[in-house]
Amino acid sequence: MDQLTTIILYFTSFLTLMNPMGIMPVFLTMTSDLSKKERRHTALKAVITATAVLILFAFAGRYLFHFFGISVAGLKVVGGFLFFFMGYDMLNARLSPMKIKEEDVEKYVDDISITPLGIPMIAGPGAITNAIVLMGESADYSAKMLVIISILLVSVTLLLVLFGAAGITRFLGDTGNKIMMKLMGLIVMVIAVEFFFAGITPYVQAMLQ
Repeated sequence: MDQLTTIILYFTSFLTLMNPMGIMPVFLTMTSDLSKKERRHTALKAVITATAVLILFAFAGRYLFHFFGISVAGLKVVGGFLFFFMGYDMLNARLSPMKIKEEDVEKYVDDISITPLGIPMIAGPGAITNAIVLMGESADYSAKMLVIISILLVSVTLLLVLFGAAGITRFLGDTGNKIMMKLMGLIVMVIAVEFFFAGITPYVQAMLQ
């Protein structure tokens, strides 16, 4: 494969796993009480956090997992639990921000941009695993750089989607946002179940052997 084909392949795999359209409703709900500038700051910080995590795991993931005795399967199980409870709150229209005092805005932005937005919603188990696997399969320096370039391209795409999210909020209105949140809550719960069973399957197989 030539480099352009490889980048497109890597880009598509990361874009599918990071799922900007699935992250958007959670982002909209959690930042609905923020100004446009604060919402953009939150998006930027979340994407930078996720990008840094993915690049870190791309280079050092295998060593970190080995050092702490963590498996990818375990990460998927934990991610499944987190996604399920978040999806359940969305489905019941409970994932809504409190009225934020002006002096607390910066702390709120810092908190949600790191978790749950940066990790595990953007840099989730699937994206982290993909970064580790693709980097592990890269034989030379140029191939490794293609993985990093792909991560950066997806991050820019994701940032543009989140920047445009405010316009979608205004278009849908309050009722439309609630309907979308419930619908996406159901989808997030389904993703959570898929993550959980994908993670727990190796443990079950090991016990049966």
